[in-house]
Amino acid sequence: MGNVYLIVIDGLGVGAQEDAAEYGDSGMNTLGHVSEATRVKLPNLQKFGIGNIISLASIPENKEPLAAYGKLREVSAGKDSTTGHWEISGIQLDRPFPTYPDGFPEEVIQAFCQEIGVEEVLCNKPYSGTDVIRDYGKKHMETGFPIVYTSADSVFQVACHDEVVSVEKLYEWCEIARKKVCVGEHEVGRVIARPFTGNPDKFERISDKRHDYSSIPPDNNVVKQLHESGIITISVGKVADLFAGEGFSGSYPTKSNAQGIAELLSLMSSKLENSFVFVNLIDTDQLFGHRLDPEGFAGSLQEFDKALPAIVSKIREEDLLIITGDHGNDPCSDSTDHSREFVPLLIFPKGAAVQENLGVGDTFSDIAKSVASFFKLSNDFPGKSFIK
Repeated sequence: MGNVYLIVIDGLGVGAQEDAAEYGDSGMNTLGHVSEATRVKLPNLQKFGIGNIISLASIPENKEPLAAYGKLREVSAGKDSTTGHWEISGIQLDRPFPTYPDGFPEEVIQAFCQEIGVEEVLCNKPYSGTDVIRDYGKKHMETGFPIVYTSADSVFQVACHDEVVSVEKLYEWCEIARKKVCVGEHEVGRVIARPFTGNPDKFERISDKRHDYSSIPPDNNVVKQLHESGIITISVGKVADLFAGEGFSGSYPTKSNAQGIAELLSLMSSKLENSFVFVNLIDTDQLFGHRLDPEGFAGSLQEFDKALPAIVSKIREEDLLIITGDHGNDPCSDSTDHSREFVPLLIFPKGAAVQENLGVGDTFSDIAKSVASFFKLSNDFPGKSFIK
């Protein structure tokens, strides 16, 4: 049996959903606005038909696209990476993970301090990850108190200097937060360990030692079903973290999109059979969407576009390539938050799809339905399959 390669370009939305106003996201259009603002050219994605999904200022339609194309609607409550990836896998959430725009309530902070044996924490408010260590790093080194912060996402983040609190101890604290503190009504999507190093003149995050502790996903997801059915399931990037590591045969964490693409190409060259490779390319979201940097976002898309021919060259007749997003993150807006948007859907080879123009799918879970169908597994995932 062939392989499925599913690539999620993090934060790549293609226009506000009908319910975007409920999330404060009216008018958001990540790819559309980046195209308009930067005039970015994506010749290989253009050949695939990305300009057929929505009108793009700098990327024309292709009358003979190489891929089937469409877009997908998110039905789960929320607009974060965990919610998006879970829905892609067939899980639909009725309520969003909690967020904390004013910081965590006192009972959460007190419980965390008591469990890990410290007097207090620093910060406890939404903050940029680079700014928070700049502003609180020195005091952390003086006191040993952990820096706890959040963002617009449902995250409980803990930052510690590696010479003050070892990375292993930081992981231990985050595991405690996951299992004993961030539970019940405060069950955030992710607890994240954020180690950093350096001195007060120049603190730096140790990105490759970041570790995410996800909420445990329900069992009815395509990753776990594939794994239990004997399909090899491989994570590239942060995917396994979003699923608490459950259901994956192997995992390849990455520091950058370049490394993620390299890992993917290496796996594709390794004569995989009967495998599902789930890839997340995070730079568009983490480095450029949240930092309102359309030029950087465009450059990250170009990096992937340049790699696309090499990826396609390794797709065999019996394989399937799916390219999509998990939410929007419009760097041309005045919001550093994710945005409630449709996400693109590109299927290669297009002959594997039910039709060239796939229109608008009712749920990201169309992907789970399709992947299960590809591997000929019976399934009751919501949505419909776009595979013949």
